Amino acid sequence: MENRKNVLVIGGAGFIGSHLCERLLVDSNVICIDNFITSGQNNINHLLKSPSFEFLNHDISQPIDLEKVTELGKFQLNVFGLSEIYNLACPTSVKNFEKLRKHTVLANTLGLVNALEIAVKYKSKFMQFSSSVVYGHTPRGEFVDENFRGVTDMLDPRACYDEGKKYAESIVDTYKSVHDLDTRIVRIFRTYGPKMLINDDQLIPDFIVSALENKEIIIYGGEDFQTSLCFVSDIVEGCIKVMNSNMNEAVNLGSPEIYKIADIVKKIIEISGSSSTVRTEPPKLFLRELANPNITKVKEALGWFPIVTLEDGLQKSIDFTRAHKDLLTFSTNI
Repeated sequence: MENRKNVLVIGGAGFIGSHLCERLLVDSNVICIDNFITSGQNNINHLLKSPSFEFLNHDISQPIDLEKVTELGKFQLNVFGLSEIYNLACPTSVKNFEKLRKHTVLANTLGLVNALEIAVKYKSKFMQFSSSVVYGHTPRGEFVDENFRGVTDMLDPRACYDEGKKYAESIVDTYKSVHDLDTRIVRIFRTYGPKMLINDDQLIPDFIVSALENKEIIIYGGEDFQTSLCFVSDIVEGCIKVMNSNMNEAVNLGSPEIYKIADIVKKIIEISGSSSTVRTEPPKLFLRELANPNITKVKEALGWFPIVTLEDGLQKSIDFTRAHKDLLTFSTNI
């Protein structure tokens, strides 16, 4: 155990978090914290058999003393500490967005502060998972770099998430200055891949399920709705590269390839051999066009860029969903 660094992943049972935990287990002891509000226990069940992995069912908006958790004794935190903390804790459910607004506020404030206090205690490197929503309303078709300051509305119905992510970056920057923390901020753009929960009004997983069942596919937002789309393994590798670098400023992680949703649906139907028909509906509150990523900074500094093609990513997602559809559900009733 002592030959492997200790890493904490908060929100580690979620879509991106579970992929990150699996990747980190290659050379680290991983402590995963999650409360299953918008994640699935099945995402991490296969990791529980590893002696280098430990899961804690805990809401990070409540303080926690890791050294008092019996199960973590094997990692000897009092001796070896925590090398890194990845904070992904924040509800991301489209379908249950309204019900989870307070949870979203708590995650982006109290939860983040509690996570940062752990980093202060152990002098850990800290990565905050931010979002492309911090750029607010952007000109359609333009690619934004990290210096872009978009128009936002603190009283928008989505503000608990959008403004919450912006404020979270301010909190991280404040702790960095006050406590001399070694921090990272990654702004994640729209991501897809295996383990995304179904029946949550997300784009790709619900399209795939409908296609596999030959049901009508509904596109919310019209046929002109377009988006950046990056496969989850590329995002995970980008995060690890950023964590291992000295990039203390916010960094965009996403794909510069932009697709029309209607074209993605056609590709899913083609790959899955589906007979589904397609219709459009008005956009939903939590599902709208977002900024497009300029990834020049991370590409030039670290050589990172997405390598999984859309066709390969969709094939992997379809194969996983076909094999595990019954497991891609929420662990708790919201």
